This record gives sequence, C-alpha cells and structure tokens, in this order.
Amino acid sequence: MKRAIFPGSFDPITNGHHDIILRGIKLFDEVVVAIGINAEKKYMFSLEDRKAFLEDAFKDEPKVKVLTYKGLTIDFCKEIDAEFILRGLRNPADFEFEKAIAHTNRKLSKIETVFLLTAAKTSFISSSIVRDVIRNNGDYTVLVPDSVRVDDK
Repeated sequence: MKRAIFPGSFDPITNGHHDIILRGIKLFDEVVVAIGINAEKKYMFSLEDRKAFLEDAFKDEPKVKVLTYKGLTIDFCKEIDAEFILRGLRNPADFEFEKAIAHTNRKLSKIETVFLLTAAKTSFISSSIVRDVIRNNGDYTVLVPDSVRVDDK
C-alpha cells in the first residue's frame, strides 16, 4: 500500500489543504492527514476542533484518515508505515522552505516528499489569513470547507 502523510497544524483546514488532499488520494492508496501537536504554538482552534473539521470534511472519503502526532514527522511516518510526505506549494517561498525540510527528511530517512502545486483558485489562501479574517469578523466561509464553522473565536 502506498501511504502518504499530509502533515500540518490545520488551524483551520483551508480550501487549499482540501484540494491537495483530494488530489493526493488519486496518487496514493491512503492519505493520512497528520495534525502535528506543538506545545509551543498557540492555536485558534483546539486540537479536537481541528480534528473534527478534518474528519467531517472527509467523512465520505475512505482513503483519508486523520491522526495526531508529536515529534518528528519522519518518526511518525515510520510508526504508521508511510513512505511519502505530501506537501502543497503556493509560491516560491513555500518551495524554498519545503525543499530544505524535504532534503533533511530524506537525509534522516528514506521517506520521499511529493509536492503538488496548489490550484490557482486556492493559491492565495493560508490558515493565517483565514484566522485573521475570522478575528475581524469577515466572511471566512469562502476560504474553508463547509466543516469549518466558528462559534465565537
């Protein structure tokens, strides 16, 4: 089985993430959306909310699994027998940042990173932009899957 993980904080999942995952399941038998837990980071949404947003967004897609992990991504890959890391690229800055991580991961393991370019219609979206729109009471719903709904953040 070709299993890939798509790691991130998903605070929250965006339409860009959603698109990369849907395209990833055409390439892999399973895509594990891996929510990294970083105690140093302050999140807008709880881990439970982020996991629920993802699970709801992919409830009808059996090739997508949502898990959480701590520590190095490559260690989690080894733990769940994932041979690939899936990443989306929005722009040249993303590429440079992700390239360094991919080289490091390959140096420390045999795990390959597969890059997909974001769709033009979602390339401007980031979780930080979504959080800013939410904080300022803007219409975030056009930037995220329907599963992401805010009470009063």
